[in-house]
Amino acid sequence: MSDAAPLFNKLCLIGLGLIGSSIARAARARNAVREIAAYDASPQVLARVRELGIADDASGDLSSALAGADLVILCVPVGSIGAVARTCAPYLERGAILSDVGSVKGSVTAQVAPHVPPGVHFVPAHPLAGTEYSGPDSGFSTLFENRWCLLTPTPDTDAGMVEVTAEFWKRLGAKVEATTPEHHDLALAVTSHLPHLIAFNIVGTAAHLETVTQSEVIKFSASGFRDFTRIAASDPTMWRDVFLHNKDAVLDMLGRFNADLKSLQGMIEQGDGQGLFDLFTRTRAIRKGIVEQGQDTAAPDFGRPHDGKAP
Repeated sequence: MSDAAPLFNKLCLIGLGLIGSSIARAARARNAVREIAAYDASPQVLARVRELGIADDASGDLSSALAGADLVILCVPVGSIGAVARTCAPYLERGAILSDVGSVKGSVTAQVAPHVPPGVHFVPAHPLAGTEYSGPDSGFSTLFENRWCLLTPTPDTDAGMVEVTAEFWKRLGAKVEATTPEHHDLALAVTSHLPHLIAFNIVGTAAHLETVTQSEVIKFSASGFRDFTRIAASDPTMWRDVFLHNKDAVLDMLGRFNADLKSLQGMIEQGDGQGLFDLFTRTRAIRKGIVEQGQDTAAPDFGRPHDGKAP
């Protein structure tokens, strides 16, 4: 536990899936808050939160969870965040910070901002961290270590509130940067949303093949396809909402991807070995940069343990 004083008296988390439960664990481990309240629409999730002991209050009473909370984080799917914000609004304390963890910031801002009461500071956020798992059992306290958290404050957001929100995420181990919702959504369309869309599609294509059985796809799965299946196992509700709420940026990136894919197809058809080699050299350099910045491991096979056996 950190020796530094807590940044907030009470944190209220709305939604206790992977991200919400990881925030709870990390906030407690790093002494970021004095008290943690949890609220989820699912009684089963709340019951599990109580069993895990990752919150001080998981009673299922929204007004009790929000009472006295000076930091409230909405950890719900993008498609429902506006309705959740509207439900929470009457119980938000004046002076509190209201934030979120949504993967799309333009839509989140448009949905939430109209429901933010006077005196409440809205600081949208997006921690770029996660796994393919969901639910309160999937969270862990080190999820945000050395990962980026992007803040997209509105022009009228108090700068001091943005700074203390940044300090909270830094306390949880993240690196923090502020940007605009528009730039966030364009950048994430490239680095996250399009790759997920491709993974969902390629795994779906394999599942529909008639000349290769599904059992063979599973049995003979090489590392490339296997890693696509990890991404494609991500929460379907979350990703449905991401694509629908970042539609313009995703379609823009998908158009560029299709043009590049057509070019790659032409190189193969024309036997352009040099063109293929040059492309693969450039893409290899991108991978090297990601490893050098500590955003992934350089260990073979993405660091997977093999009990001394060859991959």
